[in-house]
Amino acid sequence: MLRIAVPNKGSLSEPAAQLLKEAGYKQRRDSRELVLADPRNDVEFFFLRPRDVAVYVGSGTVDAGITGRDLLLDSGADAVEHLELGFGGSTFRYAAPAGEISSIEALHGKRVATSYPRLVKHHLKSFGVESTVVRLDGAVESSVRLGVADAVADVVSTGTTLRAAGLEIFGDPILKSEAILIRRPDTADEDIAVLTGRLRGVLMARQYVLIDYDVPSEHLEASVAVCPGFEAPTVTPLHGKDWHAVRVMVPRSEMNQVMDRVYAAGGRAILSTELLAVRI
Repeated sequence: MLRIAVPNKGSLSEPAAQLLKEAGYKQRRDSRELVLADPRNDVEFFFLRPRDVAVYVGSGTVDAGITGRDLLLDSGADAVEHLELGFGGSTFRYAAPAGEISSIEALHGKRVATSYPRLVKHHLKSFGVESTVVRLDGAVESSVRLGVADAVADVVSTGTTLRAAGLEIFGDPILKSEAILIRRPDTADEDIAVLTGRLRGVLMARQYVLIDYDVPSEHLEASVAVCPGFEAPTVTPLHGKDWHAVRVMVPRSEMNQVMDRVYAAGGRAILSTELLAVRI
């Protein structure tokens, strides 16, 4: 039975649960459940603290897990990134009081507060910068005002929280993170092939829709040229008419533009359909 670690709380928990649900896996009924067996899919889920997922995967206690790239790198666990999951995006940046520090090199000899000490130490070392890294479990933006640090390294979305604390972002991003599926380096792809295929199928389905339309035979080639599809469109003659039905897979972000162009090329009865999962 495949053992999979899943975040039990935090910003990654709900999107991870939804992804696994769409991939056909059983869901827990009570958020206090720590273990969930899914014998139909030959899987067992373990709900763990997001920071602990990589540790359990790296130790071999579980076969795979969902966590953030930042948490994986900060853990130092013997685990590797296997698949990007398309949610939980964040950027990791340095910040300091406005006008005081403007480059990573200027952090030499300074104190840097962060909830990701291993990650920050490694990044500073890559620049040849020696700083005192102060580990905090949260609210690092208050550390400068309270005299604990000279700068901070933290996850940034809009930067509003940092600005409210009188801090200004500087330097290039330390890391761009998102939710990922991880595994041990010695885990063969075939050992988690079904899980990987299902997750990829859901992620692909979220990016595409099906477009169906009817078109007179004389306009068929022109309409097909508008959107040739993922590989090629499916074209079927309509009974008793000199028309064809066309089905094509198109990027969700281009759906309305494609429908406009197909209509202009002669297509009619144009419909779009959501995809739940695919196998490409």
